[in-house]
Amino acid sequence: MGSKHSENGQAESGVAVDDPAKVRNIVLVGPSGSGKTTLTEALLTATGVLPRAGSVTEGTTVCDHDPAAVRQQRSVGLAVAPFLHEGIKVNLIDTPGYADFVGELRAGLRAADAALFVVCAAEGVDSATTTLWAECAAVGMPRAVVIARLDHPRADFDGELAQCQAAFGPNVLPLYLPIGDDGLIGLITQRVFDGHPTAVRDATAPELEQVSDARDALLEGIIAESEDESLMDRYLAGEPIDTDTIIADLETAVARGSFHPVIPFCAQTGVGIQPLLEALTRAFPSPLEHPVPMVTDPQGKPHAQLTADPNGPLAAEVVRTAVDSYVGRVSLVRVFSGTLRPERQVHVSGHGLADRGHDDHDIDERVAHIYSPLGATLREVPYCVAGDLCALTKVSSAETGDTVSAPDDPILMRPWQMPEPLLPVAVIAKNRSDEDTLARNLSRLVAGDPTLRMDRNPETHQLVLWCMGEAHADVVLARLRTGGAEVETEPVKVSLRETFAGPARGHGRHVKQSGGHGQYAVCDIEVEPLPTGAGFEFVDKVVGGAVPHQFISSVEKGIRAQLARGVQGHPMVDIRVTLVDGKAHSVDSSDTAFQTAGSLALKDAAGNGRISLLEPVDTVEIRLPDEHLGTVLGDLSSRRGRVLGTEADSDGYTVIHAEVPAAALPRYLIELRSMTSGSASFTRGFARFDPVPESLTASFA
Repeated sequence: MGSKHSENGQAESGVAVDDPAKVRNIVLVGPSGSGKTTLTEALLTATGVLPRAGSVTEGTTVCDHDPAAVRQQRSVGLAVAPFLHEGIKVNLIDTPGYADFVGELRAGLRAADAALFVVCAAEGVDSATTTLWAECAAVGMPRAVVIARLDHPRADFDGELAQCQAAFGPNVLPLYLPIGDDGLIGLITQRVFDGHPTAVRDATAPELEQVSDARDALLEGIIAESEDESLMDRYLAGEPIDTDTIIADLETAVARGSFHPVIPFCAQTGVGIQPLLEALTRAFPSPLEHPVPMVTDPQGKPHAQLTADPNGPLAAEVVRTAVDSYVGRVSLVRVFSGTLRPERQVHVSGHGLADRGHDDHDIDERVAHIYSPLGATLREVPYCVAGDLCALTKVSSAETGDTVSAPDDPILMRPWQMPEPLLPVAVIAKNRSDEDTLARNLSRLVAGDPTLRMDRNPETHQLVLWCMGEAHADVVLARLRTGGAEVETEPVKVSLRETFAGPARGHGRHVKQSGGHGQYAVCDIEVEPLPTGAGFEFVDKVVGGAVPHQFISSVEKGIRAQLARGVQGHPMVDIRVTLVDGKAHSVDSSDTAFQTAGSLALKDAAGNGRISLLEPVDTVEIRLPDEHLGTVLGDLSSRRGRVLGTEADSDGYTVIHAEVPAAALPRYLIELRSMTSGSASFTRGFARFDPVPESLTASFA
């Protein structure tokens, strides 16, 4: 995103609409290779936006403009491709199908009013697609299905339809059915779309008879899910129902999120292009039927609920941020209320993402220009009304998830739920000269990608990027290198702890004479281990003033400082230290001397006793299909995991609760996906530190 130049003959002038009812925001969802990007190219060509369709393999498509997408031949980021059809502006939001980029999908769901699932007629419905369907259902997103790639040698429309109904539910019903070699018959309109360019004709009597059962099922499904009781009575009475009435009920049923039409499609032959355009513009809901997310003021106080009113208060959200080498920061924005205009001041507010490296901020900025994005191309428009999408440039404080509103009525939208990155990648600058460039590039990447988390571990001294998976990590590293930072990766280290495995005694003596005031402090301590998580206790049992009262706290301070450093290089925890004796000098004793003596006493006790290494243990919760349960449980055992229990979840899934050493989890995301064909997910959180088995102690050195 960012180029202002025309590519492949794309029109340079954008289209702005003034009525939310004339906008359709459709997010394309489906696995990699299902044909989402190719479908987008076909629709852009059919509506005159492009003179010819680009190719994924050649890297010439509108949506896959990122160098990483061209190299991998799959989408790695969200892209918008708008077109006009019969006066309706359709914003197609192409999203990656690979699990690593689910954050881009969720951003697309936030920007859209309906989801179009694209599945390949020869591939079936995999568990990852079923999971995406459930995710859309959870947020109440209206959904429809395109069965694409009908020209595939193994294409089986009927079989694919049956799989969709089994995976998504019985209310997945076709609006059109393939007929002949390259035609479709509309079950509502009873028209046949033949060839490409498409010739439209009325269906013959034999053709209508052939699809009568499918038509009856469709009409009954639409009427039932639209909850139009009067129309159901007319239908059951055998009354003829006009097409416009059925289409109106179809749109209602789809908008409710309970009915899901299916459309056959083939980009290569042109089958289904006109039917799909009709469905997108006539059967899909407009922004007026999509509730605006709840808003507050920046302090969290309630604000009046908004609607998709172009004349209402300005409320827009940054759904994606990119940094272009030519035009700088580019923010893709969904306007939910009001109208965004150029040459105006706006308020940019971001809260609630500090854990992802996005500090809270409230800043007024000036919007110079507004653009309609077509992939990487920015086409200037005079305004952007409620319900539409646009791009802003050089709004330097805007980050993904921020709210854009009017300075005199600043508001804040709660950010959408971000997936948790679970793959750690430790990076280092190849040369000292690359360190500044690395820092700059990372700040840009984190600003635009809320699924990327950056940690600087003060104990291991590593810079760790938490990514969504290997593909996501590859893209992040490629962007760092493209930005001029030479980086390398190294194994991720875990933060260890030390403790005493048993009681020990220590003697600390710090005596120095160098003329004038010297340094004199002696202390004797006893150390004993405490239960896990107990922390540190200091006990004073000195009698007779062997250590003057004013220096007792100095001994404790020196011991605490040594605990932070440890004796083997790791912080020491869960011990009780008792000060039992010592000596002082009336002139040479000091706070500093007794701090040093306390530190030396702890070191001496460690030399006299036995030190145990402790490793972090995480709680892990895994959700997976039942058929993979045995494999995953066996794998957890091999990682020294301890299963706490399992419980049945909905739809043939099981949830495993376990505790696993963090050292066994750096690549667990990748390996879990491999074991379960991408159908499992997991979360993790710190539980405690446990002793490292003696047989493995050497590997942690």
